[in-house]
This record gives sequence, structure tokens and C-alpha cells, in this order.
Amino acid sequence: MIFIIAFISISYTVLVFTFILGFNKLKTSTYKNSPAKNTFSIIVAFRNEAENLETLLTSFSKLNYPINLFEIILINDHSDDEFELIIKKFQVQFPQLNISLIHSLKNFTSPKKDAISLGIKHSKLNWIVTTDADCEVPVNWLQSFNQIIEKKQPYFISAPVKFKPKSSFLFHFQNLNFISLIGSTIGAFGIKKPFMCNGANLCYSKNIFNKLNGFLGNENIASGDDIFLLEKMIEKHPEKIVFLKNEEAIIVTNSETSWKKFINQQIRWASKAGHYKNNFAKLVGALVFLENLLLVLVTIFAFIYPFYWLVLCIVFIQKMLLDFILINKTSQFLKINNSRSYFPITSILYPFFTVFIAFLSFFTNYNWKGRTYKK
Repeated sequence: MIFIIAFISISYTVLVFTFILGFNKLKTSTYKNSPAKNTFSIIVAFRNEAENLETLLTSFSKLNYPINLFEIILINDHSDDEFELIIKKFQVQFPQLNISLIHSLKNFTSPKKDAISLGIKHSKLNWIVTTDADCEVPVNWLQSFNQIIEKKQPYFISAPVKFKPKSSFLFHFQNLNFISLIGSTIGAFGIKKPFMCNGANLCYSKNIFNKLNGFLGNENIASGDDIFLLEKMIEKHPEKIVFLKNEEAIIVTNSETSWKKFINQQIRWASKAGHYKNNFAKLVGALVFLENLLLVLVTIFAFIYPFYWLVLCIVFIQKMLLDFILINKTSQFLKINNSRSYFPITSILYPFFTVFIAFLSFFTNYNWKGRTYKK
């Protein structure tokens, strides 16, 4: 038993330490007001997001990029709120912007992929940029993409996302979890082993997307418009994938407003793992789960066999220190300081939460945007 504990703990330690090295290796780029050369189609698939659309559209209106070099394509996924009034008001207020609204008519098997694919078919420009309706984009967002395209000539660009700050414990729990995901994403790109990205802030070549047949092959999976496209890019063009580690490219989004919604989100994310083709992604998922399961089991053993209290302390402290280093580095890059004081209590609760979510993902369906999906 001790050998198994040591093997899992050491493997996890090596993994996180590697991400820390990768995070340091991937240098933060600085914004430069370089000539705008590339054209972008901003695609937003939304469903019942009337309360968030105004904030998103307002941020689009402030973009520091020539208006003739980008278009905004909004795809309505069967919303039943007052979204049209908000969009029409924005079009009247900013008639100089090229903005269009399309209504998705496809089935609900994979609604977001269907909506994005529809938007890409209607797009007229060279680069596809995706974000979500509950986001707010920075002023130099497109300029940052333009800069890295000119510098590195990539096909696929992953960029950072962070939460809008709140004060509840639910927020801080989510925030620390999300920061660790962003840190792991950056670290993996730094060691040239990308396995994760966020559809709220992606940019990719429309031409390459079409050559890869878009989302074909993943239509039966409700989510994953980001991860599964990344996997296709890794398979065909691994040298053309980059992470935009630039503060000017950080998108701000909303965290979940209740534990029920957060748990549903985590089940949805966990349900994708069984469909991953990337072996490194499978390895990371397995090690993270096993490390958290290990902590839960050792905690139980400690109440039966007192010797395991020492083992628990060693494994927990080792994990906590490494996780904190990665989270702290990521927090500094994202300029987030308000959640770190919650790290100790979150570290204690997180293994139990992870195992709980993994269990639910095997046996329960999940709800997303008012629809229920089977695993």
C-alpha cells in the first residue's frame, strides 16, 4: 500500500513540477501597437444570455482594431428571452460595426458546435475568434492576436480567461479551481504538450478548420468545441499551436452562481474526459484523479490505522505546496489576488469534491443551458 501511495504521489509531484517549469518557460509577451494586417470573424454562440449580451457587445465596441478588419457574428441557439431587443439597440447605437445575427435551426445533440459551425459558414474573414456571451473582451484583444499571428504564424491560438471577482466562498472555491486549470494549460503549452484550452478565448485559421472538417467526428458529444478541435490540431499541425500569454488578451467571464450550477458544469467537463484521444490528456486526468482519490482513501485509513496520519500529512503538504506555487504564478499573471487566502480550506475540501464529481459523472446526466444531456 505504501508503495502505491508513493508512486501516485511522486508521479503527481513530477507532473505539477513540470507544469511549473513550463509556465516559466513560456514567456509573457508584451503588447505592441503593430500594424493591423489580419482579419477576424468574432463568433458568439448564445442561449438565453440577455442579461450578459449588453456587456459583451459594449466591450466589442471598444476594441482597438480597425472596424473594417473584423466582423461580429452572433448565433442564437433557440433563446426565449429578450436578446433581439438588446442586439437591435446595439446595432442602432454602433451602425459602423459589422454585426449579424443568425438563428440556429439544428438539433440539440451538440448545439454549441452546430452554432459555431453555422457562424463559420457565414463568416467572410480569415481568422475565427470565439468567445462566450457572458464574457467581456479587453480593448487590445484582436491586436494581441494580430501580433502573435505576425510573429509566429500559428494556425491555432489559445488565450487566457479569468473570472469576474466576487466575495462568496463558492466563488473562491471555483476561482482557485479555474486558476489551477489555466496554470496547467499554460504549463502544458510551455513544455509543448498542450492538452487543454478554453472556448471562451480561442483563435484559429478558418482555412485550417475547414481542412480538418471542423467538429466532424465529435457531433455526438454535447460540449468540447474547444478540446476536440485542439486534439485535431495536435494530430495534424502540432508545431502550429501556441498559447497567447499576454495580459492584454485576458478575457473576463462569470463564475457559476450556485453550487448546483457549478456541480453541473464540473460533471459536464468530466464527462468529456472519456472521449479524449490525446494520451497526455488522459495521463493528466488519471494522475489528478488518482492523487485526489489517494488523499480521500488515506484520510479514511487514518481513522482506522493511526500510522496513516503521518502519511496523510506528507502527501497533503507535498501536494498543497506544489499546487500553491502553480496557482500563485498563474494568479500573478492574471492579476488575481483575492482568492489565495482561501487556498488552505479549499485544498482540504477539493479532493473530496473531485472524487464526488467523478462518481457523479459516471452515473448521472447533466443539465446545460436548460437542456438535459446523457453521459
